[in-house]
Amino acid sequence: MPDLPHALSPQDCLVAVMIAVSASDENIRTSELLRIEASVNHLPVFGDYDMDRIKTVSRVVFDLFAEEDGLDALFGLVRENLPEHLWETAYALGCDVAAADGMLGAPELRILQEIRHELSIDRLHAAAIERGSRARHMTLSED
Repeated sequence: MPDLPHALSPQDCLVAVMIAVSASDENIRTSELLRIEASVNHLPVFGDYDMDRIKTVSRVVFDLFAEEDGLDALFGLVRENLPEHLWETAYALGCDVAAADGMLGAPELRILQEIRHELSIDRLHAAAIERGSRARHMTLSED
């Protein structure tokens, strides 16, 4: 387990989910990083969050991804440190990051499926969250 300077805060957990979704395809795109930054800068849940923690949380996620059971460890940390009433928020933020570049590849779809499962997101609620993310990230062209 990577060394954590502090225990993960609930906000750290939300950031970790977003980073995990972005890194799931091994290609972190600028649009995804901008989505993470915008979420942290504008959402009320991050009102008192120290932006410098993003680097630390990113390092934790990358270190965990390098381990054999790292994804399971990440989900364990999230379930342990993120209040259950924010689990749908975590999924919504993950969906927004996945939709940010306009492309959903198999790795992103798999990690979103894992998040749904690990955080016990009801399928109907997940569909609504996914549709909202899709709607927010539409472009003028129909491609």
